[in-house]
Amino acid sequence: MELGHVVVLAGGLSYEREVSLRSGRRVAEALRTLDIPVELRDADATLLDSLTDDPPDAVFPVLHGAAGEDGSIRDVLELLDIRYVGARPDACRIAWDKPTAKSVVRRAGLRTPESVALPKEVFHDLGAASVLDQIVRSLGLPLFVKPTRGGSALGASIVNEASDLSAAMVGCFAYGDAALVERCISGTEVSVSVIERHGQPTALPAVEIVAPGGKYDYTARYDAGDTEFITPARLTPDAAKRATAAAVTAHRALGLRDLSRTDLIVDEDGEVHFLEVNVAPGMTETSLLPRAVSVAGLDLGEVCRDLILAHF
Repeated sequence: MELGHVVVLAGGLSYEREVSLRSGRRVAEALRTLDIPVELRDADATLLDSLTDDPPDAVFPVLHGAAGEDGSIRDVLELLDIRYVGARPDACRIAWDKPTAKSVVRRAGLRTPESVALPKEVFHDLGAASVLDQIVRSLGLPLFVKPTRGGSALGASIVNEASDLSAAMVGCFAYGDAALVERCISGTEVSVSVIERHGQPTALPAVEIVAPGGKYDYTARYDAGDTEFITPARLTPDAAKRATAAAVTAHRALGLRDLSRTDLIVDEDGEVHFLEVNVAPGMTETSLLPRAVSVAGLDLGEVCRDLILAHF
């Protein structure tokens, strides 16, 4: 089948807008190399009228952060009866909320770091100092603090000293109304992307992430040269198999569709720990899914095209 009109949806108003625009341009360019007519559109006030007046064959959402990953934009696409790439709204809502996603994958048999989720109101109402003391007593140190919703490591930080936990919580609350505080697992940080091929989720080679100072933050993710990415990851064959199996398990357990990216830690014993999943993986020049696609010997444009065609 020939695709006559594809809309790549990028931008939006989240903290991750600039990353989304870069991802959208990358996907659009990849599809254009196959002579597919592509329109790059922002998620703004003109979008609904545009989609209604000139319905595309399909939409490829590359929106990061709220709206793009919480299922709301996909709800609108379903109301308009427009085909789109990616997880359906209900699955997005589950994956978007990190504590909920952790509970789902734990029931599916995956390990995930012990954690506590604290809304800002509870944190203040119960007394910040008392809550923080109890967290350290229960979970130990080091800890990893991040918003319960969101991506690109915005508001995320590692806490090595109890005295630093308060500042980490304040930084986290700047990007969300609730914080997820996890026991920090030491080991090899890897990301495993999953794409569906012939109706089956298929794991791509694991990408090992070696960030400067061990801090894979926003800058390390998107400034070329700041972080070393090793593909395939330096894991034993058994650990690599467990990591890719964990990503496929998470994809299936969460009811995802088409593509996802799962972040994991492989500890020194080769055990795999689920951290979080992304339903709209980054597609920039430093992003992990395109890197894994390339190492797997695949073409990004062909992968994106096939994900679209799977809905016809």
